[in-house]
Amino acid sequence: MPLTRGALKGIRILDLTHALAGPFCSQVLADHGADVIKVEPLEGDFFRRVGPFRDDDQQHHYGGLFQACNRNKRSIAINLKHPDGQATLKTLVGQADALVENYRAGVLDKLGLGYESLRAIRPALVYTSVRGFGDRSGGASPYMDWPAFDIVAQAMGGWMGITGEDAQHPVKVGGGAGDTVSGLFAAFGTMAALWHARDTGEGQYVDVAMTDSILALSEMVVSQFSYRGVSPRPAGNGIPGLAPFGTIRVKDGIIAIAAPHDPQFRLLCELIGMPGLLTDPRFTTESLRWENNDALRALIESFTGTRTKLELRELFGGRIPFSPIYEAAEIFADPHFTIRGMLPQVEHPGSSTPVAVPGVPVKLSRTPGGVRHRAPLLGEHTRDVLSEAGLDTERIEALIGGGAISAQ
Repeated sequence: MPLTRGALKGIRILDLTHALAGPFCSQVLADHGADVIKVEPLEGDFFRRVGPFRDDDQQHHYGGLFQACNRNKRSIAINLKHPDGQATLKTLVGQADALVENYRAGVLDKLGLGYESLRAIRPALVYTSVRGFGDRSGGASPYMDWPAFDIVAQAMGGWMGITGEDAQHPVKVGGGAGDTVSGLFAAFGTMAALWHARDTGEGQYVDVAMTDSILALSEMVVSQFSYRGVSPRPAGNGIPGLAPFGTIRVKDGIIAIAAPHDPQFRLLCELIGMPGLLTDPRFTTESLRWENNDALRALIESFTGTRTKLELRELFGGRIPFSPIYEAAEIFADPHFTIRGMLPQVEHPGSSTPVAVPGVPVKLSRTPGGVRHRAPLLGEHTRDVLSEAGLDTERIEALIGGGAISAQ
């Protein structure tokens, strides 16, 4: 049966995505109750073969990254190059509310499965694409046919140019933010279009570019150049204009601290026993503190360098914005993430013990989302989904025998 609990119960999404950006979009929808049917090629989403893998997992149905962004989904395996496979997808489209895909531009059009073809079957269909540089619908980029990964989006969208210690050593944001940010925007766009379709019966094309998504969150780049004609440069872990704000050394490592505004700075000075900083002419205003940031950091570190992270947690915690720089083990040990349900465990086929996946950060009081089921095996739900679509057992077995679909 469909896994339909949460605010999006009753919405059916066809997920023709692979890798991370598209699957993350549909994962967000699945987490909140949409029935997401992952439509995979017969060999499966290549992301299944990407680790990490458990040492005791000899089956390798999928690794940790696939598990994280494909939980709560059902899988059906269809050969979209086969005429019967194309016909099968069109049958499913007739009962779907939305379709999400992240193939290269034009690939599904050549198979007769592009937006114009599918809207003829279901006019209310919301058709979302996530590509490196978008599609024609939102404006045909000169790079529309270029392939892209997370690092490409971060490089062109503005993040890498302002991240790192200096301009000679640009650094991308950790993880796959170029993918996941795009996935979030795609999920939002899909829901906005579904809201419109609910009221009007009119579907539409939702065009999301990874590079656009990064630029949309590059407010510093845009505002500095638009207002001042200045291209901002990397500022380490700080934000230009704010001090103290960033990372500082302590006795046993590094912490993050932010106390740039007068009330916060006043309290920080009291806590570290340096009230004289408040009258020091280098630090009396927020702008002066930024201009003399290096000297201010050195003075603060003369105190923090003699204290451990645990001691500073007791001193700063709950008083000024502060945190140790957590590694994974510390995240898993902190009660905050357990209490907030941010490390739920699910079964992993082939492993004897459960695994953790990132939880659902949006907490709805009446219709909460959640991680209800592990990621699916390839074609695990093929028979169920097609039976729900009205195909009888004889027809389903014929499609399997003819190479149009596959099933567990």
